[in-house]
Amino acid sequence: MDKLFRLTGALALAALLTACSAARPVGDFGRADPSFTHDVAMPFVGGKLAENRGEPVSSFNKTDQEDTMHDRVWRFLVAAHAKDWQFDQSVELQRTRIVPPEDRQFTVERYYAWLQSTPYNSSRTRYATVGRHITADIDTLPTTFVSICTVIEIDRQRAEAYRGLAGGLPPRFAQEVAARKAENDAFIAWFVRALNYRYSSYDYALDSLLVETPHEQSLAVDEALRRMAAFVPRANRYDFCGGRGTTTAGGTVVIPSRYQHTADQEIVLQK
Repeated sequence: MDKLFRLTGALALAALLTACSAARPVGDFGRADPSFTHDVAMPFVGGKLAENRGEPVSSFNKTDQEDTMHDRVWRFLVAAHAKDWQFDQSVELQRTRIVPPEDRQFTVERYYAWLQSTPYNSSRTRYATVGRHITADIDTLPTTFVSICTVIEIDRQRAEAYRGLAGGLPPRFAQEVAARKAENDAFIAWFVRALNYRYSSYDYALDSLLVETPHEQSLAVDEALRRMAAFVPRANRYDFCGGRGTTTAGGTVVIPSRYQHTADQEIVLQK
């Protein structure tokens, strides 16, 4: 009964938050702005709902590296520059775990539909718009890959730390470590889907524009799309570390042994 009461309360609060919330507010360069509703209230409710769905939920605090990954990946999950063609509000509900993943249902024609319905003084400007959007993505993809690689290393180090210190920790830490890795893995998988969706949407838009308004500007857009395409198979292979396996961008954590002996200077470093 108590569990049912908590679930009912969480559902009621989720409905209230859903009714009053819009897409997450943004600041400069499309980066997320701090918001109590989006950073505290919605994630709290989403965590309770995810638990009731049987999904892993960790109460561990996030590392700085995990926060950075979330911030960098977030711009690929939404499309503020194109007025919700990527379902910004439903993405926010998914990000805060109020609803399970919905992005698998996205269809690629929405970006082109937005371009087609947006009034421009010149039909050539639509090509320039697509080119700018692709270039903005290309400019941020390398650092996004690095941030993901860093979190993969953090998960490895967290598991290594637990194996070395498990004797002095409560059993729940094993569940917490596994749950946080599952959460990070799910978020990385979401980025992979989002990158594929965005690339496919640009590709569909370019093909459609070539038929609707043929212009020589298509060559520059095609070249930008070709450069973006280099990142897509890497993401699909989960090759975020450039073949290195780990990253040196803030991923090294020194974990001292809790039981010091003369010859025991345990340091867990990157492989």
